Amino acid sequence: MAGKGIVVSTIVGVQHGYDRWAEIYDEDVNPLQALEQPRFQDACGDVAGLTVLDLGCGTGRHTQWLASRGANVTAVDFSEEMLSKARCKEEAEAVRFVIHNLHEPLPFKQGEFDLVVSGLVLEHLCDLNEFFINIYRVLKQPGRAVVSAMHPAMFLRDSQAQFTDPQSGEVIRPGSLPHQVSEMIMAGVNAKFHVAAVEEYAPDREFGEQYPRAEKYVGWPMLIMMCLVK
Repeated sequence: MAGKGIVVSTIVGVQHGYDRWAEIYDEDVNPLQALEQPRFQDACGDVAGLTVLDLGCGTGRHTQWLASRGANVTAVDFSEEMLSKARCKEEAEAVRFVIHNLHEPLPFKQGEFDLVVSGLVLEHLCDLNEFFINIYRVLKQPGRAVVSAMHPAMFLRDSQAQFTDPQSGEVIRPGSLPHQVSEMIMAGVNAKFHVAAVEEYAPDREFGEQYPRAEKYVGWPMLIMMCLVK
C-alpha cells in the first residue's frame, strides 16, 4: 500500500488501459493533443470528398473533424470503450467504425484510401515497419499519410500516455515504447514512402501559460509530425 502523499503508477496493457481511460478521456485536458491538433489539421489540408482512414481513432478526436470537413471516414481502434464514445459524437453517423488491433494487417483493400492519418499512436506499437507497410498498401497512388507521435524526448522526462483513475487516484500508464525519430523516419522510407516533411514541436511560454501541465516542457520537444507521400 502506498504511503500518504505517494502517487501509485501502474503500467497496464494498452487495450486495457484505454478501455479504462475512455470514460474520462475527453474530459482530461491533454496539452500534447492541444499542441498537435491545429498542426495535424493543417497537414491534412482540404479533405472534402477524400476517403480517409483514421488509425487509432480513440474517442474520435480527428475522426469528427475529418467528417465535418466532408471526408468519407473509416475510423479504427482496438478499444471498444473508446469506439463507443466516438460513435456518440456529432458526424458519427457518416463514419464507418472498425474495431481492429493495429499490430495485425489492416482489413482493407489495396489502394482503398486517399489519405491515412494516425494521431499519437506510434508509442503503443512494437513494429513501426509493419505499421507503415500496412498504410502504404491501403493507400491509393498517389496518396498521403499524416502521422503524429509523442516525441521520444518526452520519455527522458518520464512522460508518456497516462491518466489518473478518478476512483482510486492511481496513475495508469498504457504500455509505451520510446521510438527514436530516426526509427520513425526509416520505417516510412522502408515502406517505400517519400518523406515529404518531418517537424518537431516544443511548447512556448504562451502555450505553457494556457496549459499549466505543459509549463515544465516549455522549449522541450513534445511532438513530432510526419507527412508521407506514396
